[in-house]
Amino acid sequence: MSPFSLEQRRSLDEGLSQRFIALDPAGYFLIKIDREAGELIAEHYSNAIDERGLATDPDTGEVISCKGAGPRAAVAVYRGRSAKELGMALTEGEGPHPLSCLDHALYLGRELQKAEQALESGDTYIQD
Repeated sequence: MSPFSLEQRRSLDEGLSQRFIALDPAGYFLIKIDREAGELIAEHYSNAIDERGLATDPDTGEVISCKGAGPRAAVAVYRGRSAKELGMALTEGEGPHPLSCLDHALYLGRELQKAEQALESGDTYIQD
């Protein structure tokens, strides 16, 4: 079996990104970069999951829009100087931890690595 080319790998990942993903009932994260502080930021937002599998605001029951319909307050904000440090803050030590699904943890690990790379290179980071 010959190795995948970069184009084939990107095509594979794009196809995998189209699959159904069950949302984490523990909430979701917005990943950001603070270039002045040289840190990665993970803002954690709570949600509930309705019978259709959609994320809803736990206070109002309204479906949370992917387009950012309005400002919500983060439940917690985590900061780290590297993807590893921030990942450890999200998953290790005294709980409770803001993740309840392994696929969500893997996704966050990938995103934190991308954010760290953007922090180091000066490139713009866009969360998938």
